[in-house]
Amino acid sequence: MFTTPRQTEIMRIVRAKQTCTVAELAQLFAVSDETVRRTVKPLIADGLLVKVHGGVMLPDRLDEPPFQRRLLEQRDAKQIVAARVGELVRDGDSLILDSGTTCVHIADALCTRSRLTVVTNSVEIARTLAPRNGNRVFVAGGELRADDLSAIGDDVLTFIRRFHVRFAVVSVTAIDSDGRFMDAQPSDVAYSLAAFAQAERRVVAADHAKFGHSALVHAFGPTDIDLLVTDEAPPPAIARAFTEAGLEVRAGRPSAAPGEGVSIA
Repeated sequence: MFTTPRQTEIMRIVRAKQTCTVAELAQLFAVSDETVRRTVKPLIADGLLVKVHGGVMLPDRLDEPPFQRRLLEQRDAKQIVAARVGELVRDGDSLILDSGTTCVHIADALCTRSRLTVVTNSVEIARTLAPRNGNRVFVAGGELRADDLSAIGDDVLTFIRRFHVRFAVVSVTAIDSDGRFMDAQPSDVAYSLAAFAQAERRVVAADHAKFGHSALVHAFGPTDIDLLVTDEAPPPAIARAFTEAGLEVRAGRPSAAPGEGVSIA
């Protein structure tokens, strides 16, 4: 039960946006950040909201929905991102891919490439790329996560540290208003960081729906990667954070479609 009109309105806003920062709520209500924190404190105590860095979110945002549902969410946007990543990769290249749904779409986009060397913890990605065009696919072994059939655990990290690749391409759950990259699972963060350490170029693939949200784990910052590939340009505040960090951003459809690509740095 919401005891004040402001609490009722905050719940309405967060339900609509899924996550919201304290600063955003303070601006909307023309009050101080501290007033917002006092207002949401009972909602957090009652389990209606969850506190995250700099804001609040609905509890069900902390756990991603099942893999097959995620695969369909923002499908068109993810396919644009996948095609854009496909521009980077040439025949004979080597890369590490994570098990996120965006990387599954990237694997589909890479089916036109040949002689790739692919390292992954995803059974789905391995199944897509291994039979094609003279590719070599190395699959990490370990405990299989039931949701997405991806291998997780220390054995996986040890395995990928054996390789040196041109690209490490990973996905994230969210990118917050400060330009920080967030994930829902600590094991996925550990995989991303290990992959980055083995790559000449560190790439994050994320559609526009990830912007302005948060998640359970802070994965890395914009200075920790070389390139963000997305389908739409980031909001101004996030774009500024990326520019200040010197992060290259490639946004929009592949350059084969004239005039539709945007690049900022």
